[in-house]
Amino acid sequence: MITVAVDCMGGDVGPTATLPACAAFLSSHPTAQLLLVGKPDAFVAWPHVANHPRCSVVPASEVVTMDDPVEVALRRKKDSSMRVAIAQVKDGRAQAAVSAGNTGALMAIARYVLKTLEGIDRPAIATQMPNARGGATTVLDLGANVDCTAEHLLQFAVMASALVAAATGRDEPSVGLLNVGEEVIKGSEVIKKAGILLRNAANSGDINFFGNVEGDDIFKGTTDIVVCDGFVGNVALKASEGLATMIAGFIREEFSRNMLTKTAAMVAYPVLSAFKKRVDHRRYNGAALLGLRGLVFKSHGSADAFAFEQALCRAYDAAHNRLLDNVRQRIQHVAPVSAAAPSELISISAP
Repeated sequence: MITVAVDCMGGDVGPTATLPACAAFLSSHPTAQLLLVGKPDAFVAWPHVANHPRCSVVPASEVVTMDDPVEVALRRKKDSSMRVAIAQVKDGRAQAAVSAGNTGALMAIARYVLKTLEGIDRPAIATQMPNARGGATTVLDLGANVDCTAEHLLQFAVMASALVAAATGRDEPSVGLLNVGEEVIKGSEVIKKAGILLRNAANSGDINFFGNVEGDDIFKGTTDIVVCDGFVGNVALKASEGLATMIAGFIREEFSRNMLTKTAAMVAYPVLSAFKKRVDHRRYNGAALLGLRGLVFKSHGSADAFAFEQALCRAYDAAHNRLLDNVRQRIQHVAPVSAAAPSELISISAP
């Protein structure tokens, strides 16, 4: 059995989305059990979920709201559903926790309660974005670290490699470094140094480094993973979600126009529908908070039941495939590259 702790109160709508998602998740995962964390009265309207044989209710008296400052969430709301859910992971009662709550608060609480893995300076947020190959590209960081060093970017690449390997079974997923061009001479000094570190990590067999990639490569599926700082990653994420919303709106609009347009739209409906499904960001919901001594997954705050169920699935898969152990092993192995002096790195990478 894999046990997942669920912050049932987090997000824009709370139990209205999280509890139906839990019911659907349990139906498709017979080897999973859930710890439902929240205010006891929130479960009254959902007895079939709360009383499920593979569910247990864990009471929490407080809720972290979407606009709570990090300080309030961390210092004052010590019995929040978010914090209690993460504490289940720390205490060994759950292998992963999932929340749709305030991102900043979730990262702060998770880092405070669980601490970071040895060899990790900063945790990162990683998620998937749909690509033209019919799959998804894993991108990180998505906002946890606005300013990053080259060493941080190396750590992100190693952690994401473990994440993708655990999810897909591919031991050597390809890694791209997001830059303003493919040439190694382009980019800031941080990006150039990160390129050197990543090439050296590839030489030592720690990662499968493809090289520099550009923004459109995320959606082309050029590499399995794209590494960047949190500022750039968050912009890319919001842009992709905006594109998906625009496409959905376009399809609805075409069906509401004149008869000729409606007819043409009906003929094209199978293609339009398939494309809409492919870029639907709900299917890729569930961002991993990598680098912690426990598995925590962040659902989008506006997630509906379908989207939140996807986040539960990602948390389950990560625990089932021992993601935490894989990250720890890979980080230990790459440590000599990260700690090497600049002169050593240049001498290794020089043509």
